[in-house]
Amino acid sequence: MPNTVIMQDAERVCDHVALDVLQDSVVLVTGASGLIGTYILACLCCLRMHGIRMQVYAQHLSELPPHVSELVRKADFKLIRANLADFEAYPLLPEADVMIHTAGYAQPSRFMANPVATIQVNTSATIGLLKRLRTNGRFLFVSSSEIYSGLNKQFLCENDIGLTSPSHPRASYIEGKRCGEAICNAFRTQGKHVAAARLALAYGPGTRKHDRRAMNSFIEKALCQRKIELLDAGNAIRTYCYVADAVELLWQILLYGKAPVYNVGGISTVTIAKLATMIGKMTDAKVILPEADKEVAGAPQEVRLDLTMVKNEFGKNRYVGLEEGLKATINWQRHLYPQ
Repeated sequence: MPNTVIMQDAERVCDHVALDVLQDSVVLVTGASGLIGTYILACLCCLRMHGIRMQVYAQHLSELPPHVSELVRKADFKLIRANLADFEAYPLLPEADVMIHTAGYAQPSRFMANPVATIQVNTSATIGLLKRLRTNGRFLFVSSSEIYSGLNKQFLCENDIGLTSPSHPRASYIEGKRCGEAICNAFRTQGKHVAAARLALAYGPGTRKHDRRAMNSFIEKALCQRKIELLDAGNAIRTYCYVADAVELLWQILLYGKAPVYNVGGISTVTIAKLATMIGKMTDAKVILPEADKEVAGAPQEVRLDLTMVKNEFGKNRYVGLEEGLKATINWQRHLYPQ
């Protein structure tokens, strides 16, 4: 599995963020085999190649895919295979100067099928990690734009909060993230350098086979079946963020952010139907709309974030366009599903 595009993206991130402050740090990344975790490790690998000394621990649960194993070998990172939905896993985690908590199920089908584990990874695991954060260390909790669920507002800012109930179909994820943020704020009142990033719809190279998120599912169907059949009319609106842009902002928030919470997202807004059409055109696949419109349980109708805070504080103005990002993502998945 080629890592060239991931490493090129990571180099650009390192060019945009002053990461040399990690010199001589102990860094812990949870969820290291996920999309965000992979790009965090790639950035750390670049730093290691540029002579920055660090001790890096990568926590994962499932078997590492080849592209992540390659990064780990290349940079001599230390692996910790542990289930953060198990209290007995917490003593296995090292004390660290820098922690980035990306672990958890990001695919709706997976977090809805594993509600108890989803809640624990975002709550008790967050407490367990923060208790192992060294004095003057820095901690980043990767939250989600799903906490805004239930709001009927075009652009969602950090002062907004969702209206869904604990019985919502996605409650384990929504309430888990919301509680995770509350935990971060509790530790922040005790003088800890803790921040949360409400991430929305990051995409790009580095995913595994059979990822069930809409974009990746469309690409798989296009490559393997030569057709994309939508579950509904595709009127829902999404704003996508290329993974390298998201990770650039995550590093900025972790190392230099002043506020307790930030929105992290992109500027490429598109309907689900339009997204499917773009993928179909790039892969020469047919797009089929259903005769009867089926509602996806609990899915928000529109996701757009107000990015004023990250723009003003970090000067983030340039983002990878959706067409460019899709090309990179499709090329990555061609290696997952060779014809």
